Amino acid sequence: MRHATTRAVSGYVCQCCAVLPRSSGASIQLLGRPFIITNNLKTRNLPKWPSKGARWSSSTSAGASQDATLSQRDGAPAPGTKVQRITDPAELAAIAEDSSKKFLSVDGIPAKQLTEAALQSCLRAATAIHPQLKRAESQTKASASRLASLNGERTGTKLPIDARIAEATNRISYAAWNIISNPNVEMTPESLETYVRVQNQLGRAESLPAVFELYAKKSKPVVKNGVIEYQRTNANAASRAIETPVVNMALQTAIDSKNLDASLGIIEAGFCVPAFKRAKLIKHGTAPALGLMALPFGIVGLSTAYASYWQNTMDVTTATAIGAVGISGYLFVVGSLGMIAKLSHKDQMKRVTWMPGTPLRYRWMREEERAALDKVALAWGFKEPWRHGEETGADWEGLREYMGYRQMLLDRVEFMDGMS
Repeated sequence: MRHATTRAVSGYVCQCCAVLPRSSGASIQLLGRPFIITNNLKTRNLPKWPSKGARWSSSTSAGASQDATLSQRDGAPAPGTKVQRITDPAELAAIAEDSSKKFLSVDGIPAKQLTEAALQSCLRAATAIHPQLKRAESQTKASASRLASLNGERTGTKLPIDARIAEATNRISYAAWNIISNPNVEMTPESLETYVRVQNQLGRAESLPAVFELYAKKSKPVVKNGVIEYQRTNANAASRAIETPVVNMALQTAIDSKNLDASLGIIEAGFCVPAFKRAKLIKHGTAPALGLMALPFGIVGLSTAYASYWQNTMDVTTATAIGAVGISGYLFVVGSLGMIAKLSHKDQMKRVTWMPGTPLRYRWMREEERAALDKVALAWGFKEPWRHGEETGADWEGLREYMGYRQMLLDRVEFMDGMS
């Protein structure tokens, strides 16, 4: 009997697997390449392939086509499909205004989720128009003269940009303001942050000081007997404090737009209010206060343990007293030195420092305010460190005088480079 050689069998298999008809069967991996297995094993039940347009492909392309079919069935876009995005400024502004109108048409007190959804619609529109706004500003600066660009940077005067983009920016900004200033809307930290992000994308800082004050003083709407009433809120409560990252984002928006009045207004409404100081005291002072209250009990416990187990030359009462005095002296002296070093360090100060004689508790409580004014001074002054102190002009002199009222000094001579 003749037997088929190995070479003949392998050649036959290669010829059979070279081309395969497209099938809906399962695909398995065989020797690193997909192989098609039909579901029906009976030959008489095999599907009849139409003669017209019969297509043959290799096993690799068959597996790829099957993956594409599965992804299309799952709802995923085809590889060559283009997702259409709205880029027209007028359409983006219309979307934001439509969202604002639908939100304002709601009767009663809107839910917090509805307020957040309306602001998110404005945020998406602002994010979509942000690249066009930056491109238009860059083109305007490139086409304007050098003197005009420098004058705009120093005075904060904005160069004219495309009218369509400017109008769309105003419309989106007003839509977000109409949503958050509605009397029936209860302002939350999340909605305030979303509004600040909208204005940050648009480069509009004019309304940020007002919205910070509105967040602190806005009445809370409640429903009583089917009628909406407004309860006054305590503007000095710690719950009315604005988070530091939100204030810093708003301040950066004002600095980027070269709006000095808005920058100072944001600092006053965010860092200078009693609500922020109370929130900081509660957040950062609660743990040290509890530790200080528990310190005497720890000192007495350590002194008693020392007198009872670690010495045998004195009676327990005398040893306890001596141990308490020694431990208390060590902790209070070292702790006081550490606190003074922590509250009086100046490594983070650039151009704005405290006046001599300012109490350490004021320095710690108002450090965010000083850092914000330091950022403003760095933004409006010369960038070169060796030119610090040479600034002139009404805005700069007004900024220096304003800091003097706040117990701060701008460009203290002994702290400047080369003066110490």
